Amino acid sequence: MAEFRSYTINFGPQHPSAHGVLRLVLEMDGEVVRRADPHIGLLHRATEKLAESKPFIQSVPYMDRLDYVSMMCNEHGYVLALEKMLGIQVPIRAQYIRVMFDEITRILNHLMWLGAHALDVGAMTVFLYCFREREDLMDCYEAVSGARMHAAYYRPGGVYRDLPDKMPQYQPSPFRSEKDLKYLNEARQGSLLDFLEDFTNRFPKLVDEYETLLTDNRIWKQRLVDIAVVSPERALALGFTGPMLRGSGIAWDLRRTQPYEVYDQLEFDIPVGTNGDCYDRYLVRVEEMRQSNRIIKQCIDWLRKNPGPVMADNHKVTPPSREAMKDDMESLIHHFKLFTEGFSVPEGEVYAAVEAPKGEFGVYVISDGANKPYRLKIRPPGYTHLAAMDEMVRGHMLSDVTTVMGTIDIVFGEIDR
Repeated sequence: MAEFRSYTINFGPQHPSAHGVLRLVLEMDGEVVRRADPHIGLLHRATEKLAESKPFIQSVPYMDRLDYVSMMCNEHGYVLALEKMLGIQVPIRAQYIRVMFDEITRILNHLMWLGAHALDVGAMTVFLYCFREREDLMDCYEAVSGARMHAAYYRPGGVYRDLPDKMPQYQPSPFRSEKDLKYLNEARQGSLLDFLEDFTNRFPKLVDEYETLLTDNRIWKQRLVDIAVVSPERALALGFTGPMLRGSGIAWDLRRTQPYEVYDQLEFDIPVGTNGDCYDRYLVRVEEMRQSNRIIKQCIDWLRKNPGPVMADNHKVTPPSREAMKDDMESLIHHFKLFTEGFSVPEGEVYAAVEAPKGEFGVYVISDGANKPYRLKIRPPGYTHLAAMDEMVRGHMLSDVTTVMGTIDIVFGEIDR
């Protein structure tokens, strides 16, 4: 018999299923992975360091660019930390808007994950289906902030502005028939809340479509069942959070265990897995989309009935209205000071975390009383999960590496920071 020796190969950094610029050095024994060594740092943008040289409010847009698939959830973690330090009370309407957009972001993230994960494993159609729904929710981002992705919509003290009364509509085009135009604009005749309500009514059926394509598909199950099994004890020891932890059967969700904003007033379930394999993590995330849909419905109902302010009335931290700024000298000074120097935060340190779509996203800020952080540290979920990559793929085949990467739901912006 010929003698086989293990050899090392590069997986990435320009690999379609590396989900960013991940370089994995795989030690292979034939087709079986003996060891996986993730190399990171190829996307390092120095977010934490940059934040230390800028006034607090100017770092909000940096948060969008960390996990660039769950933008507003990152902003949420950051503004929560600032509000904790400043001791600001956010208006209740702004809290509901934030929760609603957190859940819109969760659906956006999971749609991207599901499409990409299925594509990695070899299923093309789901990717196209998922992007159909993402487009609608991206329009909601655009309607409130003017940007499809990097919204900078959450601000210390509330949100940038109230929900619009009118949804942007598709315009006539030589490439679109009148009939198509009418169909595309059907749900856009009213406000953003009307558009979202229409979406939440349609969405459960669309999730059923994804499940029809995948859940009982034998090829999908052959590729996911019993791959990268992580026991509940091991998941805790490795520092897993979010769907990775819940997939192993531990019902830990910050929205329930350490409620923030108005999550304690809403009804939703926390899906958990039983086997802790890739298939369970898939089922958990799909069910999370349904639960997010439930939460959005409840927020829409509340927001319809309860108008009110969406920014705290403290002009040392939040800008005055444009009208006041152009009418009143004191407001003009507040506005000018706020957007040039920003606000100073009391000395101390604080940690605030949100249940982002991928797990616990935390922001740790140390302040020395200045208008910028003395130190800012971000605790992203993906970093911890990637650290377990070696343990999860050992003994599996090369083709399973892609499956495991998909199940972790890696986005590199937050890992390299």
